[in-house]
Amino acid sequence: MSTDTLTVTDNRTGRTYELPITYDTINAMDLRKIKVNDDDFGMMSYDPGFKNTASTKSTITEIDGDRGILRYRGYPIEQLAEQSNYLEVAYLLLNGELPTQSEYDLWEYDVLHHTFVHENIKSLMESFRYDAHPMAMFMATVSAMATFYPEGRDIDDAFNRYKQIVRLIAKVPTVAAFSYRHSRGLPFVYPDNDLSYTGNFLNMLDKMTQVKYTPDPVLERALDVLFILHADHEQNCGTATMRVIGSSHADPYSAMAGAAGALYGPLHGGANEKVLRMLLEIGDIKNVPDFIQGVKNRERLLMGFGHRVYKNYDPRARIIKNIADEVFEVTGKNPLLDIALELERIALEDDFFVSRNLYPNVDFYSGLIYQAMRFPIAMFTVLFAIPRTVGWLAQWQEMLTDPEQKIARPRQIYLGEGARDYVPMNEREG
Repeated sequence: MSTDTLTVTDNRTGRTYELPITYDTINAMDLRKIKVNDDDFGMMSYDPGFKNTASTKSTITEIDGDRGILRYRGYPIEQLAEQSNYLEVAYLLLNGELPTQSEYDLWEYDVLHHTFVHENIKSLMESFRYDAHPMAMFMATVSAMATFYPEGRDIDDAFNRYKQIVRLIAKVPTVAAFSYRHSRGLPFVYPDNDLSYTGNFLNMLDKMTQVKYTPDPVLERALDVLFILHADHEQNCGTATMRVIGSSHADPYSAMAGAAGALYGPLHGGANEKVLRMLLEIGDIKNVPDFIQGVKNRERLLMGFGHRVYKNYDPRARIIKNIADEVFEVTGKNPLLDIALELERIALEDDFFVSRNLYPNVDFYSGLIYQAMRFPIAMFTVLFAIPRTVGWLAQWQEMLTDPEQKIARPRQIYLGEGARDYVPMNEREG
């Protein structure tokens, strides 16, 4: 008997089945062999929220939650955050290797020279209500791009896919900045392709009467690092949505609008917003002990701690904590920082939190940095969506080129009524 198998005995029938093990998994379809009768549908697995179900084989992002490891294409996130930049990381995620100088120069040129959007897109964004949520504007505009680039539906052509990928990565900062300016009642600022990817984004956010906008290099670099940290994170809710929609062979704009919709939810991309609101609610460092006791009594929620995947310190949180100090040197210290540091100190020392693996995650400090850079809370999820665009597109491209992938169609366990006859309305009992 092979050692790379799982032997299952069905106690209902006494039959034994040998299921192959590959990459420490069994193929779910092998469970269908397990039946009581020959006409049975066969066994299925039940996994609400896909907590222990692998839907793909991927080579993009590796996470070891127990050891606090995050790697893009094998490169540790710490090295990329320290030595690389966002556009280089984007190339890596999409292509599997770091670019040569000539490859990078061409890639950077392609992205930076597709940053402008059609004037009709500008008109569309101007038509939103003055108080429209920036993330809702972002989703709607990305979806509308499918009407401007109908060739995006030709997903089988590799060069055409590349064009749509470049367009999306290049244009999402413009769409995001226009959403921000609209919410502030300010005129839109066109891209400046002489600036870097993040420098140009800051330009479109902040430029007023300057002839030439020059971004603060510390804030430009901090935003670049934050973009690197948020570029991809394996099969999370938004990425799974991108793959599910993409599996129907929809165009990338439609698929990405759906992924952005998943990110919009407060349990996903809205987490750093909830952290900031928690800190504002605490209000003062002297209120931290009472808040902590409320958490222990299950009366309050501690936001920004713990993670679905990480059972150790989120490696991204360490990096963000370091760049926060650099940002505060420029912007001034965020008054909420002392509250955050005290919460972290207690959580890392108190057995109640340590025993539950409640370590700070990436959302704990990112909201503080965004607020220090004068972003309104409503923009936080949009700032997440800009860098995650490349992760979504890398995963979408990998899914399309994987011969094992089919259109997504989960099964269900039906627990409703059995067959019954229709009763005319005048014969029904109340």
